[in-house]
Amino acid sequence: MKAVSRVVAVALLMMMGAPHAQEYFGDARPDAPELAARGPAKVGVRTLVAEHRDQLDVLRVTEQAPNPRTTRQLTLEVWYPAALAHGQAEHTVYTDVLGAGPNDPKRPNTPFQFNGRAARDAAPVPGTSYPLVIVSHGYPGSRLQMSYLTENLASKGYVVVAIDHPESTRADKAGFASTLLNRRFDDLFVLDTVAAWARPGSGNFLAGLVDVDRTALVGYSMGGYGALNTAGAGVSAAAVGFVPGGKLAVNQHGNVQYAQQRDARIKAVVAFAPWGGAHKVWDADGLAGVRTPVLFISGDQDDVAGYQDGVLRLFEGTVNADRYLLTYVGGRHNSAPNPPSPAMWRNPDDFQSYAEPVWDSRRINNINQHFVTAFLGIELKGQPLQGYLDLPPLTADGTIKPAPGLWQGFPKRAALGLEWRHLPAR
Repeated sequence: MKAVSRVVAVALLMMMGAPHAQEYFGDARPDAPELAARGPAKVGVRTLVAEHRDQLDVLRVTEQAPNPRTTRQLTLEVWYPAALAHGQAEHTVYTDVLGAGPNDPKRPNTPFQFNGRAARDAAPVPGTSYPLVIVSHGYPGSRLQMSYLTENLASKGYVVVAIDHPESTRADKAGFASTLLNRRFDDLFVLDTVAAWARPGSGNFLAGLVDVDRTALVGYSMGGYGALNTAGAGVSAAAVGFVPGGKLAVNQHGNVQYAQQRDARIKAVVAFAPWGGAHKVWDADGLAGVRTPVLFISGDQDDVAGYQDGVLRLFEGTVNADRYLLTYVGGRHNSAPNPPSPAMWRNPDDFQSYAEPVWDSRRINNINQHFVTAFLGIELKGQPLQGYLDLPPLTADGTIKPAPGLWQGFPKRAALGLEWRHLPAR
Protein backbone atom coordinates (compact mmCIF):
# COMPACT_ATOMS: atom_id res chain seq x y z
CA MET A 1 0.00 0.00 0.00
CA LYS A 2 2.85 2.39 0.77
CA ALA A 3 4.35 1.73 -2.66
CA VAL A 4 1.01 2.45 -4.30
CA SER A 5 0.68 5.66 -2.29
CA ARG A 6 4.12 6.76 -3.43
CA VAL A 7 3.17 6.15 -7.08
CA VAL A 8 -0.02 8.18 -6.67
CA ALA A 9 1.88 10.99 -4.97
CA VAL A 10 4.46 11.08 -7.78
CA ALA A 11 1.66 11.20 -10.38
CA LEU A 12 0.00 14.11 -8.61
CA LEU A 13 3.28 15.97 -8.37
CA MET A 14 3.79 15.48 -12.10
CA MET A 15 0.29 16.82 -12.79
CA MET A 16 0.94 19.89 -10.66
CA GLY A 17 4.47 20.44 -11.83
CA ALA A 18 5.88 22.21 -14.86
CA PRO A 19 3.36 23.58 -17.38
CA HIS A 20 4.80 21.37 -20.13
CA ALA A 21 3.50 18.34 -18.21
CA GLN A 22 -0.05 19.56 -18.74
CA GLU A 23 -2.38 18.98 -21.65
CA TYR A 24 -3.50 21.51 -24.22
CA PHE A 25 -7.06 22.53 -23.41
CA GLY A 26 -9.39 22.22 -26.37
CA ASP A 27 -7.84 19.18 -28.00
CA ALA A 28 -10.51 16.87 -29.40
CA ARG A 29 -11.49 13.77 -27.45
CA PRO A 30 -12.05 10.63 -29.55
CA ASP A 31 -15.81 11.16 -29.25
CA ALA A 32 -15.75 14.86 -30.13
CA PRO A 33 -18.35 16.06 -32.65
CA GLU A 34 -17.06 16.79 -36.13
CA LEU A 35 -16.70 20.57 -36.03
CA ALA A 36 -14.70 20.54 -32.79
CA ALA A 37 -11.56 19.74 -34.79
CA ARG A 38 -9.10 22.59 -35.23
CA GLY A 39 -9.08 24.35 -38.56
CA PRO A 40 -6.27 24.49 -41.11
CA ALA A 41 -4.67 27.76 -39.97
CA LYS A 42 -1.74 28.00 -37.59
CA VAL A 43 -2.51 30.23 -34.63
CA GLY A 44 -0.61 33.20 -33.27
CA VAL A 45 -1.30 35.08 -30.04
CA ARG A 46 -0.35 38.51 -28.73
CA THR A 47 -1.20 40.59 -25.67
CA LEU A 48 -2.24 44.20 -26.26
CA VAL A 49 -3.50 47.01 -24.02
CA ALA A 50 -6.14 49.61 -24.82
CA GLU A 51 -7.01 52.62 -22.66
CA HIS A 52 -10.58 53.89 -22.55
CA ARG A 53 -10.22 57.41 -21.22
CA ASP A 54 -12.71 59.69 -19.46
CA GLN A 55 -15.10 56.97 -18.29
CA LEU A 56 -17.47 57.19 -15.35
CA ASP A 57 -15.90 55.70 -12.22
CA VAL A 58 -19.18 54.31 -10.94
CA LEU A 59 -17.69 52.84 -7.77
CA ARG A 60 -16.76 56.35 -6.56
CA VAL A 61 -20.12 57.99 -7.28
CA THR A 62 -21.42 59.98 -4.30
CA GLU A 63 -23.85 62.83 -3.81
CA GLN A 64 -20.90 65.16 -3.57
CA ALA A 65 -19.14 63.64 -6.62
CA PRO A 66 -21.88 62.37 -8.95
CA ASN A 67 -19.68 62.07 -12.05
CA PRO A 68 -16.11 60.99 -11.19
CA ARG A 69 -13.97 60.03 -14.20
CA THR A 70 -11.30 57.40 -14.78
CA THR A 71 -9.30 55.63 -17.49
CA ARG A 72 -10.22 51.98 -17.94
CA GLN A 73 -7.16 50.00 -19.00
CA LEU A 74 -8.21 46.86 -20.86
CA THR A 75 -5.72 44.05 -21.37
CA LEU A 76 -6.58 42.10 -24.52
CA GLU A 77 -5.47 38.68 -25.68
CA VAL A 78 -5.56 38.42 -29.48
CA TRP A 79 -5.52 35.12 -31.40
CA TYR A 80 -5.23 35.14 -35.21
CA PRO A 81 -4.23 33.01 -38.23
CA ALA A 82 -0.45 33.08 -38.29
CA ALA A 83 2.47 32.47 -40.65
CA LEU A 84 4.95 30.67 -38.43
CA ALA A 85 8.67 31.24 -38.89
CA HIS A 86 10.97 28.28 -39.47
CA GLY A 87 11.19 26.31 -36.24
CA GLN A 88 8.39 28.27 -34.55
CA ALA A 89 5.84 26.03 -32.82
CA GLU A 90 2.23 26.49 -31.80
CA HIS A 91 3.03 26.56 -28.11
CA THR A 92 2.72 29.18 -25.43
CA VAL A 93 2.25 29.23 -21.67
CA TYR A 94 -0.55 31.39 -20.32
CA THR A 95 -0.35 32.85 -16.81
CA ASP A 96 -3.60 33.52 -14.94
CA VAL A 97 -4.53 33.77 -11.26
CA LEU A 98 -6.66 31.76 -8.86
CA GLY A 99 -9.14 33.30 -6.46
CA ALA A 100 -12.29 35.38 -6.54
CA GLY A 101 -10.77 38.82 -6.07
CA PRO A 102 -7.97 40.46 -4.12
CA ASN A 103 -7.45 40.23 -0.35
CA ASP A 104 -9.38 36.99 0.18
CA PRO A 105 -7.33 34.82 2.60
CA LYS A 106 -9.42 31.74 1.79
CA ARG A 107 -8.73 32.08 -1.96
CA PRO A 108 -5.60 34.17 -2.42
CA ASN A 109 -4.71 35.45 -5.88
CA THR A 110 -2.08 32.88 -6.76
CA PRO A 111 -0.58 32.70 -10.27
CA PHE A 112 -0.95 29.46 -12.22
CA GLN A 113 0.06 28.45 -15.73
CA PHE A 114 -1.32 26.27 -18.49
CA ASN A 115 -0.38 25.42 -22.06
CA GLY A 116 -1.77 26.96 -25.21
CA ARG A 117 -1.62 25.84 -28.84
CA ALA A 118 -0.61 29.22 -30.24
CA ALA A 119 2.70 30.81 -31.24
CA ARG A 120 3.48 33.89 -29.16
CA ASP A 121 3.98 37.03 -31.30
CA ALA A 122 3.94 35.09 -34.58
CA ALA A 123 3.52 37.03 -37.82
CA PRO A 124 -0.06 37.15 -39.14
CA VAL A 125 -1.02 35.57 -42.44
CA PRO A 126 -0.77 38.45 -44.95
CA GLY A 127 -3.33 39.49 -47.52
CA THR A 128 -6.50 38.16 -45.85
CA SER A 129 -9.17 39.88 -43.76
CA TYR A 130 -10.95 37.79 -41.13
CA PRO A 131 -14.18 38.23 -39.14
CA LEU A 132 -13.81 39.47 -35.58
CA VAL A 133 -14.92 37.62 -32.43
CA ILE A 134 -14.92 39.57 -29.15
CA VAL A 135 -14.90 37.40 -26.00
CA SER A 136 -16.10 38.62 -22.60
CA HIS A 137 -15.53 36.68 -19.37
CA GLY A 138 -17.64 36.21 -16.24
CA TYR A 139 -17.53 38.00 -12.86
CA PRO A 140 -14.87 37.33 -11.85
CA GLY A 141 -12.96 35.75 -14.70
CA SER A 142 -10.22 36.49 -17.18
CA ARG A 143 -9.47 36.87 -20.86
CA LEU A 144 -7.79 33.44 -20.78
CA GLN A 145 -10.55 31.32 -19.30
CA MET A 146 -11.92 30.15 -22.69
CA SER A 147 -8.64 29.54 -24.53
CA TYR A 148 -9.92 26.16 -25.77
CA LEU A 149 -12.46 28.10 -27.86
CA THR A 150 -10.46 31.20 -28.77
CA GLU A 151 -7.56 29.18 -30.20
CA ASN A 152 -9.98 26.87 -32.02
CA LEU A 153 -11.80 29.76 -33.71
CA ALA A 154 -8.54 31.44 -34.76
CA SER A 155 -7.49 28.21 -36.46
CA LYS A 156 -10.70 28.44 -38.51
CA GLY A 157 -10.07 31.94 -39.82
CA TYR A 158 -11.19 34.43 -37.18
CA VAL A 159 -9.40 37.16 -35.28
CA VAL A 160 -10.41 36.60 -31.65
CA VAL A 161 -10.00 39.33 -29.03
CA ALA A 162 -10.66 38.45 -25.38
CA ILE A 163 -11.00 41.22 -22.81
CA ASP A 164 -9.84 41.53 -19.22
CA HIS A 165 -12.64 43.74 -17.90
CA PRO A 166 -11.27 46.05 -15.17
CA GLU A 167 -12.79 45.51 -11.69
CA SER A 168 -14.17 42.20 -12.91
CA THR A 169 -11.18 39.83 -13.10
CA ARG A 170 -10.03 37.41 -10.41
CA ALA A 171 -7.11 39.72 -9.76
CA ASP A 172 -8.99 43.01 -9.35
CA LYS A 173 -12.63 42.14 -8.61
CA ALA A 174 -14.48 45.14 -7.18
CA GLY A 175 -18.08 46.31 -6.81
CA PHE A 176 -20.70 44.60 -8.99
CA ALA A 177 -22.04 47.95 -10.21
CA SER A 178 -18.96 48.39 -12.38
CA THR A 179 -19.63 45.13 -14.19
CA LEU A 180 -23.31 45.94 -14.69
CA LEU A 181 -22.53 49.34 -16.18
CA ASN A 182 -19.34 48.83 -18.14
CA ARG A 183 -19.68 45.59 -20.10
CA ARG A 184 -21.47 47.23 -23.03
CA PHE A 185 -19.05 50.15 -23.10
CA ASP A 186 -16.04 47.81 -22.96
CA ASP A 187 -17.39 45.67 -25.81
CA LEU A 188 -18.08 48.65 -28.07
CA PHE A 189 -14.77 50.32 -27.21
CA VAL A 190 -12.86 47.16 -28.12
CA LEU A 191 -14.80 46.91 -31.39
CA ASP A 192 -13.93 50.52 -32.25
CA THR A 193 -10.32 50.04 -31.16
CA VAL A 194 -9.84 46.93 -33.29
CA ALA A 195 -11.47 48.77 -36.21
CA ALA A 196 -8.86 51.52 -35.86
CA TRP A 197 -6.02 49.00 -35.59
CA ALA A 198 -7.34 47.16 -38.66
CA ARG A 199 -7.17 50.18 -40.94
CA PRO A 200 -4.37 49.98 -43.51
CA GLY A 201 -1.39 51.99 -42.39
CA SER A 202 -2.38 51.98 -38.70
CA GLY A 203 1.00 50.59 -37.67
CA ASN A 204 -0.67 47.83 -35.68
CA PHE A 205 -0.06 44.21 -36.62
CA LEU A 206 -3.84 43.88 -37.19
CA ALA A 207 -3.76 46.40 -40.08
CA GLY A 208 -5.66 44.85 -42.98
CA LEU A 209 -6.29 41.66 -40.99
CA VAL A 210 -9.79 42.22 -39.58
CA ASP A 211 -13.21 42.73 -41.18
CA VAL A 212 -15.06 44.38 -38.30
CA ASP A 213 -18.28 44.52 -40.32
CA ARG A 214 -18.52 40.80 -39.54
CA THR A 215 -18.27 40.78 -35.74
CA ALA A 216 -19.60 38.37 -33.13
CA LEU A 217 -19.80 38.80 -29.37
CA VAL A 218 -19.14 35.74 -27.20
CA GLY A 219 -19.92 36.22 -23.52
CA TYR A 220 -20.01 34.01 -20.45
CA SER A 221 -22.23 34.76 -17.43
CA MET A 222 -21.81 38.54 -16.93
CA GLY A 223 -20.12 38.52 -20.34
CA GLY A 224 -23.35 37.06 -21.71
CA TYR A 225 -25.31 39.77 -19.95
CA GLY A 226 -23.04 42.38 -21.53
CA ALA A 227 -23.30 40.82 -24.99
CA LEU A 228 -27.11 40.88 -24.89
CA ASN A 229 -27.11 44.44 -23.55
CA THR A 230 -24.74 45.47 -26.34
CA ALA A 231 -26.91 43.73 -28.96
CA GLY A 232 -30.08 45.61 -28.02
CA ALA A 233 -31.47 44.15 -24.80
CA GLY A 234 -32.01 47.38 -22.87
CA VAL A 235 -32.29 46.84 -19.12
CA SER A 236 -35.54 47.39 -17.24
CA ALA A 237 -36.49 50.36 -15.10
CA ALA A 238 -36.19 48.12 -12.04
CA ALA A 239 -32.61 47.20 -12.95
CA VAL A 240 -31.55 50.85 -13.12
CA GLY A 241 -31.63 50.88 -9.32
CA PHE A 242 -28.90 48.23 -9.19
CA VAL A 243 -26.27 50.92 -9.90
CA PRO A 244 -25.65 53.98 -7.69
CA GLY A 245 -27.16 57.25 -8.83
CA GLY A 246 -29.35 55.58 -11.46
CA LYS A 247 -26.33 55.48 -13.77
CA LEU A 248 -27.48 52.27 -15.46
CA ALA A 249 -30.20 54.28 -17.23
CA VAL A 250 -27.73 54.79 -20.09
CA ASN A 251 -28.27 51.09 -20.90
CA GLN A 252 -32.04 51.13 -20.39
CA HIS A 253 -34.69 50.15 -22.90
CA GLY A 254 -36.46 53.27 -24.12
CA ASN A 255 -33.41 55.48 -23.75
CA VAL A 256 -33.05 57.16 -27.16
CA GLN A 257 -29.27 57.41 -26.91
CA TYR A 258 -29.03 53.72 -26.03
CA ALA A 259 -31.14 52.76 -29.04
CA GLN A 260 -28.97 54.89 -31.33
CA GLN A 261 -25.84 53.06 -30.21
CA ARG A 262 -26.93 49.70 -31.61
CA ASP A 263 -23.95 48.63 -33.71
CA ALA A 264 -24.76 47.09 -37.09
CA ARG A 265 -21.29 45.54 -37.29
CA ILE A 266 -22.34 42.95 -34.70
CA LYS A 267 -23.85 40.09 -36.67
CA ALA A 268 -24.05 37.30 -34.05
CA VAL A 269 -24.03 36.67 -30.29
CA VAL A 270 -23.04 33.55 -28.36
CA ALA A 271 -24.32 33.78 -24.77
CA PHE A 272 -22.99 31.15 -22.36
CA ALA A 273 -25.09 31.01 -19.17
CA PRO A 274 -26.00 34.71 -19.45
CA TRP A 275 -26.84 36.30 -16.11
CA GLY A 276 -29.84 38.53 -15.56
CA GLY A 277 -32.96 36.65 -16.63
CA ALA A 278 -33.75 35.39 -13.14
CA HIS A 279 -32.94 38.77 -11.60
CA LYS A 280 -35.50 40.86 -13.57
CA VAL A 281 -32.74 42.75 -15.36
CA TRP A 282 -34.85 42.69 -18.52
CA ASP A 283 -38.57 42.93 -19.15
CA ALA A 284 -40.33 41.71 -22.28
CA ASP A 285 -39.85 44.98 -24.15
CA GLY A 286 -36.13 45.04 -23.40
CA LEU A 287 -35.57 41.48 -24.61
CA ALA A 288 -37.54 42.22 -27.76
CA GLY A 289 -34.86 44.76 -28.64
CA VAL A 290 -32.44 41.99 -29.68
CA ARG A 291 -32.54 41.44 -33.44
CA THR A 292 -29.15 39.77 -33.79
CA PRO A 293 -29.03 35.96 -34.10
CA VAL A 294 -28.14 34.38 -30.75
CA LEU A 295 -26.81 30.99 -29.67
CA PHE A 296 -27.58 30.41 -25.99
CA ILE A 297 -25.69 27.67 -24.11
CA SER A 298 -26.56 26.64 -20.55
CA GLY A 299 -26.88 23.86 -18.01
CA ASP A 300 -30.42 23.11 -16.84
CA GLN A 301 -29.23 23.10 -13.21
CA ASP A 302 -27.58 26.52 -13.42
CA ASP A 303 -27.84 27.94 -9.89
CA VAL A 304 -26.09 31.24 -10.72
CA ALA A 305 -27.87 32.55 -13.82
CA GLY A 306 -30.93 30.34 -13.36
CA TYR A 307 -32.39 28.16 -16.09
CA GLN A 308 -36.21 28.00 -16.16
CA ASP A 309 -36.51 31.59 -14.93
CA GLY A 310 -33.10 32.58 -16.30
CA VAL A 311 -31.51 31.43 -19.55
CA LEU A 312 -34.65 29.72 -20.88
CA ARG A 313 -36.60 32.92 -20.20
CA LEU A 314 -34.04 34.95 -22.16
CA PHE A 315 -34.15 32.48 -25.04
CA GLU A 316 -37.94 32.61 -25.20
CA GLY A 317 -38.07 36.39 -24.69
CA THR A 318 -35.70 37.49 -27.47
CA VAL A 319 -38.61 37.18 -29.86
CA ASN A 320 -37.18 39.32 -32.66
CA ALA A 321 -33.98 37.28 -33.00
CA ASP A 322 -33.37 33.97 -34.69
CA ARG A 323 -32.04 31.97 -31.73
CA TYR A 324 -30.88 28.56 -30.61
CA LEU A 325 -30.51 27.02 -27.14
CA LEU A 326 -28.11 24.19 -26.34
CA THR A 327 -28.76 22.71 -22.89
CA TYR A 328 -26.45 20.45 -20.90
CA VAL A 329 -28.81 18.24 -18.91
CA GLY A 330 -27.52 18.11 -15.35
CA GLY A 331 -25.09 20.95 -16.02
CA ARG A 332 -24.66 23.90 -13.69
CA HIS A 333 -23.11 27.29 -14.47
CA ASN A 334 -19.68 26.32 -15.84
CA SER A 335 -20.74 25.64 -19.42
CA ALA A 336 -18.06 27.94 -20.90
CA PRO A 337 -14.59 27.82 -19.26
CA ASN A 338 -11.51 25.68 -19.69
CA PRO A 339 -11.22 22.58 -17.51
CA PRO A 340 -9.77 23.21 -14.05
CA SER A 341 -5.97 23.37 -14.11
CA PRO A 342 -4.03 21.09 -11.73
CA ALA A 343 -3.31 24.06 -9.45
CA MET A 344 -7.05 24.39 -8.77
CA TRP A 345 -7.25 20.95 -7.20
CA ARG A 346 -5.74 22.36 -4.01
CA ASN A 347 -8.82 24.49 -3.24
CA PRO A 348 -12.40 23.19 -3.67
CA ASP A 349 -13.76 26.67 -4.40
CA ASP A 350 -11.16 27.33 -7.11
CA PHE A 351 -11.87 23.89 -8.58
CA GLN A 352 -15.64 24.42 -8.58
CA SER A 353 -15.28 27.78 -10.31
CA TYR A 354 -14.26 25.89 -13.47
CA ALA A 355 -15.43 22.28 -13.08
CA GLU A 356 -18.85 20.71 -13.53
CA PRO A 357 -20.10 18.11 -11.01
CA VAL A 358 -21.70 15.85 -13.65
CA TRP A 359 -20.15 16.72 -17.01
CA ASP A 360 -16.53 16.31 -18.10
CA SER A 361 -15.29 19.80 -18.94
CA ARG A 362 -13.31 18.56 -21.95
CA ARG A 363 -16.46 17.04 -23.38
CA ILE A 364 -18.33 20.32 -22.89
CA ASN A 365 -15.45 22.19 -24.56
CA ASN A 366 -15.62 19.97 -27.65
CA ILE A 367 -19.39 20.29 -27.95
CA ASN A 368 -19.12 24.07 -27.59
CA GLN A 369 -16.44 24.20 -30.29
CA HIS A 370 -18.71 22.22 -32.62
CA PHE A 371 -21.84 24.34 -32.25
CA VAL A 372 -20.08 27.71 -32.08
CA THR A 373 -18.16 26.81 -35.25
CA ALA A 374 -21.42 26.02 -37.07
CA PHE A 375 -23.25 29.10 -35.78
CA LEU A 376 -20.50 31.62 -36.48
CA GLY A 377 -19.66 29.98 -39.78
CA ILE A 378 -23.23 30.57 -40.90
CA GLU A 379 -23.68 34.07 -39.49
CA LEU A 380 -20.23 35.58 -40.20
CA LYS A 381 -19.01 33.63 -43.22
CA GLY A 382 -22.12 32.31 -44.95
CA GLN A 383 -20.76 28.78 -44.78
CA PRO A 384 -23.11 25.88 -45.67
CA LEU A 385 -23.29 24.53 -42.12
CA GLN A 386 -27.01 24.87 -41.42
CA GLY A 387 -27.41 21.10 -41.32
CA TYR A 388 -25.48 21.02 -38.05
CA LEU A 389 -28.13 23.29 -36.49
CA ASP A 390 -31.24 21.91 -38.21
CA LEU A 391 -31.59 18.96 -35.89
CA PRO A 392 -34.47 16.44 -35.75
CA PRO A 393 -38.05 17.62 -35.15
CA LEU A 394 -39.19 18.85 -31.75
CA THR A 395 -40.62 16.45 -29.20
CA ALA A 396 -43.97 17.09 -27.55
CA ASP A 397 -42.43 19.24 -24.81
CA GLY A 398 -40.74 21.56 -27.32
CA THR A 399 -37.21 20.21 -27.06
CA ILE A 400 -34.96 18.05 -29.19
CA LYS A 401 -33.46 15.23 -27.17
CA PRO A 402 -30.81 13.33 -29.11
CA ALA A 403 -31.08 9.72 -30.10
CA PRO A 404 -28.00 7.82 -31.28
CA GLY A 405 -26.99 8.81 -34.79
CA LEU A 406 -29.56 11.58 -35.26
CA TRP A 407 -27.44 14.68 -34.67
CA GLN A 408 -25.29 15.61 -37.65
CA GLY A 409 -21.60 15.60 -36.85
CA PHE A 410 -21.85 13.51 -33.68
CA PRO A 411 -20.37 9.99 -33.56
CA LYS A 412 -22.89 7.24 -33.02
CA ARG A 413 -23.98 6.90 -29.39
CA ALA A 414 -22.27 10.20 -28.47
CA ALA A 415 -25.12 12.75 -28.68
CA LEU A 416 -26.43 12.18 -25.16
CA GLY A 417 -27.31 14.40 -22.23
CA LEU A 418 -28.15 17.33 -24.48
CA GLU A 419 -31.23 19.24 -25.52
CA TRP A 420 -31.60 21.57 -28.48
CA ARG A 421 -34.16 24.27 -29.20
CA HIS A 422 -34.60 26.69 -32.10
CA LEU A 423 -37.01 29.60 -32.38
CA PRO A 424 -37.09 31.85 -35.45
CA ALA A 425 -37.54 35.60 -35.23
CA ARG A 426 -41.21 36.50 -35.23
